[in-house]
Amino acid sequence: RSDIKMQYKQLQVWNLKLSDAGIYTCEYGAHKVHTSLHVLKLTISMDGRFLANEVPELILMQNSSSPLPDLSITLFDSNNNRVTPELQHKSQEKYIVNLKKLEAMDSGTWVCQVHSDSPLINQNISFAVKVLGFQNPDLERKYATVDSSVIFSWRLNSQKIKWKESFTGQLNWKQEESANTHELLDFSVTEQGQLHETKKSSNFLFEIPERKPESTIEVRFPKVHFNHSGQYQCQLEYQGRHAQSKIELVVMKVSANPAGPLSRGANMTLTCQVSGPLPPSAYLRWERVNGTKMDSKNSKQHEVKLEVNISAAGLWSCHLIEDSDRKISLHYHVEEAPVWINYVIIGASVTGSLLVLGLGCLCIISGISWQRRRQRAKRMAQARQYLLENKTCQCQQ
Repeated sequence: RSDIKMQYKQLQVWNLKLSDAGIYTCEYGAHKVHTSLHVLKLTISMDGRFLANEVPELILMQNSSSPLPDLSITLFDSNNNRVTPELQHKSQEKYIVNLKKLEAMDSGTWVCQVHSDSPLINQNISFAVKVLGFQNPDLERKYATVDSSVIFSWRLNSQKIKWKESFTGQLNWKQEESANTHELLDFSVTEQGQLHETKKSSNFLFEIPERKPESTIEVRFPKVHFNHSGQYQCQLEYQGRHAQSKIELVVMKVSANPAGPLSRGANMTLTCQVSGPLPPSAYLRWERVNGTKMDSKNSKQHEVKLEVNISAAGLWSCHLIEDSDRKISLHYHVEEAPVWINYVIIGASVTGSLLVLGLGCLCIISGISWQRRRQRAKRMAQARQYLLENKTCQCQQ
């Protein structure tokens, strides 16, 4: 592992090891020159290949013929941001530190700056970090209205970091944390970076688009149902380790009671409901299009259902607002009943009132007649009893 260049009086050593540290002497005639070689070795766990949220372990070792110095270590990530490591072990020969939890964006070349005042050491050691994962946020939230179309997309960074190993994964869905998990999709990525997908659930209404960005897991719901809400988790597996990314789907629906046209002077209840809990900064809002401030109502914090009683026809809209941004809106057109329907209703009401009045009078008359017949029968019974008790005989003269 060494070579001497006589022309330049140089000794070249490559593939240095810790054992190569020491004092090297160059003799030329009566002249002797001594050079001390200090060797540093930096290793990173998992050979620098990680999944998202994993914590790398960095080991820095040193060797020298002289007393080993106290080293100062400074780390910079791939975006040249300073990283404060957590020191796990320190001795003169070995320093072990843990880095932060990695994200997909941390992939790239990191730099470890090693410093010592005596002997003077200012050494930058670069090392590669590859983080296989999703470029999505840790928890993404999507809003959709009933019967609308929605696309879920998970973007893998395997092509971006040139990940040359194969790995597998799956897409699962469950409505609540404690609910059963439904397997929707299996996928695999080959060493050449080719993505293959297999639909697992045949009774679930979703599609796998044929054309989509490279290294992207994507499913499409052509018609969202209210019970399609919940958490969709895409998980990848590499060498027995896992990384995942979640998308939470919140579905909105509106209804009216009664559902028919609104008659003049009548009331109707409009209900707006979402399928899952909302973040603290989100709320529901009912309002009438081109209406006044009196024609609007906001939900309270954490409310997932908002009702409003209305007496005015027109176009009513329910908005889901998060951080002052309207995420989705759903409209409900309240029709005003035609005039003839109002007259029919009024006529039916009057007819019904007269009918009730007539029935009432009939009942009263029948009651009085029945009472009279009862009293007359009572008097006749009393008279018969009197005659039976006071019989008289007529004598013939």
